[in-house]
Amino acid sequence: MPQYRSIFLSDVHLGTRGCQAESLLDFLRHNSCQQLYLVGDIIDLWRLKIRWYWPRSHNTVVQKILRLARSGVRVRYIRGNHDPVYELLSAYVQRQDESISLGDIAILRETVHETADGKQLWVIHGDQFDAAMRYATWLIRLGDQGYTLLLWLNRLLQGLFRRLGLRRHWSLSAYIKYRVKKAVQFINDYEHLLAEETARRGYAGVICGHIHHAEQKTIEGILYYNDGDWVESCTALVEHMDGQMEIIHWPVVLRYDQDAAA
Repeated sequence: MPQYRSIFLSDVHLGTRGCQAESLLDFLRHNSCQQLYLVGDIIDLWRLKIRWYWPRSHNTVVQKILRLARSGVRVRYIRGNHDPVYELLSAYVQRQDESISLGDIAILRETVHETADGKQLWVIHGDQFDAAMRYATWLIRLGDQGYTLLLWLNRLLQGLFRRLGLRRHWSLSAYIKYRVKKAVQFINDYEHLLAEETARRGYAGVICGHIHHAEQKTIEGILYYNDGDWVESCTALVEHMDGQMEIIHWPVVLRYDQDAAA
Protein backbone atom coordinates (compact mmCIF):
# COMPACT_ATOMS: atom_id res chain seq x y z
CA MET A 1 0.00 0.00 0.00
CA PRO A 2 1.49 3.39 -0.99
CA GLN A 3 2.20 5.59 2.03
CA TYR A 4 1.88 9.32 1.40
CA ARG A 5 2.62 12.22 3.69
CA SER A 6 -0.63 13.97 2.66
CA ILE A 7 -3.68 13.30 0.51
CA PHE A 8 -5.99 16.07 -0.77
CA LEU A 9 -9.54 15.28 -1.90
CA SER A 10 -12.38 17.56 -2.93
CA ASP A 11 -15.70 17.64 -4.74
CA VAL A 12 -16.86 14.16 -3.77
CA HIS A 13 -20.51 15.31 -3.68
CA LEU A 14 -21.84 12.59 -1.41
CA GLY A 15 -25.63 12.70 -1.58
CA THR A 16 -25.76 12.93 -5.38
CA ARG A 17 -26.19 10.22 -7.99
CA GLY A 18 -23.08 11.41 -9.83
CA CYS A 19 -20.78 10.68 -6.88
CA GLN A 20 -18.24 7.91 -7.56
CA ALA A 21 -18.28 6.69 -3.95
CA GLU A 22 -17.16 3.15 -4.81
CA SER A 23 -14.11 4.48 -6.62
CA LEU A 24 -13.19 6.73 -3.68
CA LEU A 25 -13.53 3.83 -1.25
CA ASP A 26 -11.27 1.75 -3.47
CA PHE A 27 -8.71 4.59 -3.46
CA LEU A 28 -8.81 4.98 0.34
CA ARG A 29 -8.43 1.24 0.87
CA HIS A 30 -5.32 1.09 -1.32
CA ASN A 31 -3.57 4.30 -0.20
CA SER A 32 -2.59 5.54 3.26
CA CYS A 33 -1.43 8.91 4.57
CA GLN A 34 -0.42 10.84 7.66
CA GLN A 35 -2.63 13.83 6.80
CA LEU A 36 -5.93 13.95 4.92
CA TYR A 37 -7.33 17.23 3.61
CA LEU A 38 -10.98 17.33 2.52
CA VAL A 39 -10.96 20.44 0.34
CA GLY A 40 -14.69 21.19 0.18
CA ASP A 41 -17.90 19.86 -1.35
CA ILE A 42 -17.56 16.45 0.29
CA ILE A 43 -21.26 16.22 1.22
CA ASP A 44 -23.58 18.02 -1.21
CA LEU A 45 -26.12 19.73 1.05
CA TRP A 46 -27.55 21.65 -1.93
CA ARG A 47 -28.80 18.49 -3.57
CA LEU A 48 -29.80 16.77 -0.33
CA LYS A 49 -32.12 19.68 0.50
CA ILE A 50 -33.84 19.22 -2.86
CA ARG A 51 -33.98 15.44 -2.82
CA TRP A 52 -32.65 12.92 -0.32
CA TYR A 53 -30.25 10.40 -1.82
CA TRP A 54 -27.92 8.48 0.50
CA PRO A 55 -27.00 4.92 -0.56
CA ARG A 56 -24.90 2.60 1.57
CA SER A 57 -21.65 3.39 -0.26
CA HIS A 58 -21.94 7.08 0.66
CA ASN A 59 -22.36 6.18 4.31
CA THR A 60 -19.35 3.87 4.05
CA VAL A 61 -17.18 6.75 2.77
CA VAL A 62 -18.09 8.83 5.84
CA GLN A 63 -17.37 5.89 8.15
CA LYS A 64 -14.02 5.27 6.46
CA ILE A 65 -12.94 8.90 6.96
CA LEU A 66 -14.02 8.80 10.62
CA ARG A 67 -12.01 5.60 11.14
CA LEU A 68 -8.95 7.22 9.59
CA ALA A 69 -9.28 10.16 11.97
CA ARG A 70 -9.65 7.86 14.99
CA SER A 71 -6.61 5.82 13.90
CA GLY A 72 -4.32 8.85 14.05
CA VAL A 73 -4.57 10.38 10.56
CA ARG A 74 -4.80 14.17 10.89
CA VAL A 75 -8.02 15.07 9.05
CA ARG A 76 -8.92 18.64 8.12
CA TYR A 77 -12.21 19.53 6.43
CA ILE A 78 -12.25 22.78 4.42
CA ARG A 79 -15.71 24.24 3.79
CA GLY A 80 -17.06 24.29 0.24
CA ASN A 81 -19.99 26.06 -1.38
CA HIS A 82 -22.11 22.89 -1.55
CA ASP A 83 -21.24 21.92 2.04
CA PRO A 84 -20.85 25.11 4.13
CA VAL A 85 -20.11 23.02 7.24
CA TYR A 86 -18.01 25.72 8.93
CA GLU A 87 -20.83 28.24 8.77
CA LEU A 88 -23.40 25.66 9.93
CA LEU A 89 -21.34 24.60 12.94
CA SER A 90 -20.19 28.11 13.90
CA ALA A 91 -23.80 29.00 14.71
CA TYR A 92 -23.67 26.53 17.60
CA VAL A 93 -20.42 27.61 19.25
CA GLN A 94 -19.71 30.59 21.47
CA ARG A 95 -16.32 31.60 20.09
CA GLN A 96 -15.75 32.24 16.40
CA ASP A 97 -12.35 30.56 16.28
CA GLU A 98 -10.29 29.88 13.18
CA SER A 99 -11.20 26.18 13.38
CA ILE A 100 -14.00 24.10 14.88
CA SER A 101 -13.49 20.52 16.01
CA LEU A 102 -15.99 17.83 15.11
CA GLY A 103 -14.68 14.85 17.02
CA ASP A 104 -11.24 14.06 15.60
CA ILE A 105 -11.76 16.27 12.52
CA ALA A 106 -10.91 19.98 12.31
CA ILE A 107 -13.39 22.10 10.33
CA LEU A 108 -11.88 25.23 8.73
CA ARG A 109 -12.70 27.94 6.21
CA GLU A 110 -9.14 27.64 4.83
CA THR A 111 -5.71 26.64 6.08
CA VAL A 112 -2.01 26.54 5.20
CA HIS A 113 -0.14 23.31 4.53
CA GLU A 114 3.64 23.11 4.88
CA THR A 115 5.21 20.50 2.63
CA ALA A 116 8.05 18.24 3.71
CA ASP A 117 10.47 20.46 1.80
CA GLY A 118 9.25 23.63 3.52
CA LYS A 119 6.81 25.19 1.02
CA GLN A 120 3.82 27.07 2.41
CA LEU A 121 0.70 26.14 0.41
CA TRP A 122 -2.64 27.88 0.88
CA VAL A 123 -5.52 25.36 1.02
CA ILE A 124 -8.97 26.66 0.07
CA HIS A 125 -11.97 25.24 -1.78
CA GLY A 126 -11.93 28.12 -4.28
CA ASP A 127 -15.58 29.05 -4.82
CA GLN A 128 -14.73 32.55 -3.57
CA PHE A 129 -12.87 33.09 -6.86
CA ASP A 130 -15.75 31.97 -9.06
CA ALA A 131 -17.31 35.20 -10.41
CA ALA A 132 -20.63 33.49 -11.12
CA MET A 133 -20.79 32.24 -7.53
CA ARG A 134 -20.07 35.71 -6.16
CA TYR A 135 -22.35 37.81 -8.35
CA ALA A 136 -25.03 35.55 -9.84
CA THR A 137 -26.00 32.76 -7.46
CA TRP A 138 -29.18 32.09 -9.42
CA LEU A 139 -27.06 31.44 -12.53
CA ILE A 140 -24.86 28.87 -10.82
CA ARG A 141 -27.93 27.09 -9.44
CA LEU A 142 -29.36 26.94 -12.96
CA GLY A 143 -26.04 25.53 -14.12
CA ASP A 144 -26.22 22.96 -11.32
CA GLN A 145 -29.55 21.73 -12.68
CA GLY A 146 -28.08 21.36 -16.17
CA TYR A 147 -25.04 19.60 -14.76
CA THR A 148 -27.29 17.15 -12.92
CA LEU A 149 -29.08 16.41 -16.20
CA LEU A 150 -25.74 15.71 -17.91
CA LEU A 151 -24.78 13.28 -15.15
CA TRP A 152 -28.15 11.52 -15.55
CA LEU A 153 -27.54 11.16 -19.30
CA ASN A 154 -24.05 9.89 -18.54
CA ARG A 155 -25.47 7.10 -16.36
CA LEU A 156 -27.69 6.03 -19.27
CA LEU A 157 -24.61 5.82 -21.48
CA GLN A 158 -22.80 3.76 -18.83
CA GLY A 159 -25.73 1.36 -18.77
CA LEU A 160 -25.50 1.05 -22.57
CA PHE A 161 -21.75 0.38 -22.37
CA ARG A 162 -22.36 -2.42 -19.87
CA ARG A 163 -25.04 -4.03 -22.05
CA LEU A 164 -22.57 -3.95 -24.95
CA GLY A 165 -19.94 -5.57 -22.75
CA LEU A 166 -17.71 -2.48 -22.66
CA ARG A 167 -16.09 -2.04 -19.22
CA ARG A 168 -15.12 1.61 -19.58
CA HIS A 169 -15.97 4.97 -18.06
CA TRP A 170 -16.63 8.04 -20.18
CA SER A 171 -17.96 11.32 -18.80
CA LEU A 172 -20.36 13.21 -21.08
CA SER A 173 -20.27 16.28 -18.83
CA ALA A 174 -16.44 16.35 -18.86
CA TYR A 175 -16.41 15.89 -22.66
CA ILE A 176 -18.75 18.85 -23.18
CA LYS A 177 -17.20 21.12 -20.56
CA TYR A 178 -13.61 20.92 -21.74
CA ARG A 179 -14.53 21.46 -25.38
CA VAL A 180 -16.54 24.63 -24.86
CA LYS A 181 -14.39 27.71 -25.35
CA LYS A 182 -16.05 29.74 -22.61
CA ALA A 183 -15.58 26.93 -20.09
CA VAL A 184 -11.88 26.76 -20.95
CA GLN A 185 -11.61 30.53 -20.48
CA PHE A 186 -13.43 30.29 -17.16
CA ILE A 187 -10.94 27.70 -15.89
CA ASN A 188 -8.02 29.85 -17.01
CA ASP A 189 -9.45 32.96 -15.29
CA TYR A 190 -10.15 30.99 -12.12
CA GLU A 191 -6.60 29.64 -11.95
CA HIS A 192 -5.02 33.06 -12.46
CA LEU A 193 -7.26 34.77 -9.88
CA LEU A 194 -6.26 32.19 -7.28
CA ALA A 195 -2.57 32.49 -8.22
CA GLU A 196 -2.71 36.29 -7.90
CA GLU A 197 -4.29 36.11 -4.44
CA THR A 198 -1.81 33.45 -3.37
CA ALA A 199 1.08 35.69 -4.39
CA ARG A 200 -0.48 38.64 -2.57
CA ARG A 201 -0.65 36.56 0.62
CA GLY A 202 2.97 35.51 0.28
CA TYR A 203 2.50 31.75 -0.12
CA ALA A 204 4.49 29.54 -2.49
CA GLY A 205 1.37 27.94 -3.91
CA VAL A 206 -2.29 27.05 -3.59
CA ILE A 207 -4.28 23.82 -3.34
CA CYS A 208 -7.94 24.06 -4.34
CA GLY A 209 -10.88 22.26 -5.92
CA HIS A 210 -14.33 23.56 -6.96
CA ILE A 211 -14.07 23.47 -10.78
CA HIS A 212 -13.71 19.66 -11.14
CA HIS A 213 -10.54 19.99 -13.19
CA ALA A 214 -7.37 18.38 -11.80
CA GLU A 215 -4.28 20.41 -12.63
CA GLN A 216 -0.68 20.87 -11.53
CA LYS A 217 1.20 23.85 -12.96
CA THR A 218 3.16 27.00 -12.19
CA ILE A 219 1.47 30.35 -12.86
CA GLU A 220 3.82 33.34 -12.78
CA GLY A 221 5.98 31.67 -10.15
CA ILE A 222 3.06 30.39 -8.03
CA LEU A 223 2.48 26.64 -7.63
CA TYR A 224 -1.12 25.84 -8.57
CA TYR A 225 -2.66 22.50 -7.60
CA ASN A 226 -6.26 21.49 -8.17
CA ASP A 227 -7.11 18.05 -6.79
CA GLY A 228 -10.02 17.50 -9.20
CA ASP A 229 -13.14 15.60 -8.15
CA TRP A 230 -14.85 12.25 -7.58
CA VAL A 231 -17.76 12.82 -9.94
CA GLU A 232 -16.18 13.12 -13.38
CA SER A 233 -12.47 12.34 -13.14
CA CYS A 234 -11.77 10.45 -9.86
CA THR A 235 -8.55 12.28 -9.01
CA ALA A 236 -6.60 13.09 -5.87
CA LEU A 237 -3.54 15.20 -5.09
CA VAL A 238 -0.88 13.46 -3.00
CA GLU A 239 2.27 14.63 -1.30
CA HIS A 240 5.15 12.16 -1.20
CA MET A 241 7.40 11.90 1.83
CA ASP A 242 9.98 14.21 0.23
CA GLY A 243 7.40 16.95 -0.42
CA GLN A 244 6.88 16.23 -4.12
CA MET A 245 3.27 16.62 -5.26
CA GLU A 246 1.48 14.37 -7.74
CA ILE A 247 -2.05 14.05 -9.18
CA ILE A 248 -3.38 10.49 -9.04
CA HIS A 249 -6.00 9.38 -11.57
CA TRP A 250 -7.83 6.44 -10.01
CA PRO A 251 -9.64 3.78 -12.09
CA VAL A 252 -13.41 4.05 -11.94
CA VAL A 253 -15.27 1.26 -10.17
CA LEU A 254 -18.42 0.83 -12.26
CA ARG A 255 -21.79 0.67 -10.53
CA TYR A 256 -24.33 -1.82 -11.78
CA ASP A 257 -27.60 -1.64 -9.89
CA GLN A 258 -27.17 0.83 -7.03
CA ASP A 259 -28.82 3.79 -8.77
CA ALA A 260 -31.63 1.69 -10.18
CA ALA A 261 -32.40 0.26 -6.76
CA ALA A 262 -32.30 3.62 -4.95
